[in-house]
Amino acid sequence: MDGVGSVTHSGLMETQMETESLGALVAAEFDAKTVYLNTASTGLLPARTVGAMRAAVESVAAGAPQDMFADVEAARGSFARLVGVSERRVAAGASVAVYSGLIAASLPEGAEVLTAEGDFSSTVTPFHLRRGLDVRTVPLDRVAESVRPGTALVAVSAAQSADGRIADLPAIREAARTHGARTYIDASQAAGWLDLDADAYDYVSSVAFKWLLCPRGVTFLVTPEDLGDLTPVFAGWVAGERPWDSCYGPVGELADSARRFDESPGLFSYAGARHSLALLEELGVDTVRAHDLALAERFRAGLAGLGHEPVPAPGSPIVSVPGLGARQPELSRAGIEVSDRAGNLRAAFHLYSTAADVDRLLEALAG
Repeated sequence: MDGVGSVTHSGLMETQMETESLGALVAAEFDAKTVYLNTASTGLLPARTVGAMRAAVESVAAGAPQDMFADVEAARGSFARLVGVSERRVAAGASVAVYSGLIAASLPEGAEVLTAEGDFSSTVTPFHLRRGLDVRTVPLDRVAESVRPGTALVAVSAAQSADGRIADLPAIREAARTHGARTYIDASQAAGWLDLDADAYDYVSSVAFKWLLCPRGVTFLVTPEDLGDLTPVFAGWVAGERPWDSCYGPVGELADSARRFDESPGLFSYAGARHSLALLEELGVDTVRAHDLALAERFRAGLAGLGHEPVPAPGSPIVSVPGLGARQPELSRAGIEVSDRAGNLRAAFHLYSTAADVDRLLEALAG
């Protein structure tokens, strides 16, 4: 009994220390002037990120640009560590749609692509626009069971933008392996809080301006170790093994890594992104996830008391409430930032959200 008690006490102490550490960092890095519950649209920028971007801009204004390509490499490495892969497998770009298009362009004529109904446009549209593909769409909860012999690719978001529902990624992975299909996971609404093992999938893309707290213009693509079947159809000079030797004429030697799929980077955005990603590494995704999910559960419990039932999305920090989307403008006027998505009120809880924020939203909905 003593052993059990001491372990429990130790666990409580660790949780308390994590909470205090999170609170101290959040207080130092964020200064929102609203009750901000809209990370599923755009994450807040940490103070360190804003400062780094300001310094980068000023260095160019002064005629002495700092080395922002080093920032790209630092951000690439940080993202790789956060999702558990080698940085050799990470391409750096600006858009999920571009990387979806890259994968779509590399599929053979007649290939079947399986997608989820209502998934985010940037994830699925390039497959519909690529001529010669057979795109099949099924409800999210039927994706795994719908993989079949002949399916070439399963493309799905890890968490749905509209309502926060989480795909059954392990089941999808196993079904794809059984039938010889590749997997493409858009982690834009998951990277930064979900325990995502990117190594388990062929391709993983993610914008970084949501849960990863980066400026817009930063996106990553994880490829297989062997770079998969991708053809770098938009390769420019940054795709070269030695970029500064690849500025003129066709690139003679493509990078021997996923860097061959880099887009020419928005350098000011990456100058900030490396610091946002470093912050998440300091905190740890497990700590962030526990904080986010606790607040989401508090909100769900409060909604039940008000007679509202959100879209079922267990284990997600995104809570979507049918029929309340039209209240978004009045909530914004009251200093509470949420989204109206598909008629639903969508609240998203992240590391800078607090229990007081949850209660403020519940009070506003009740009033």
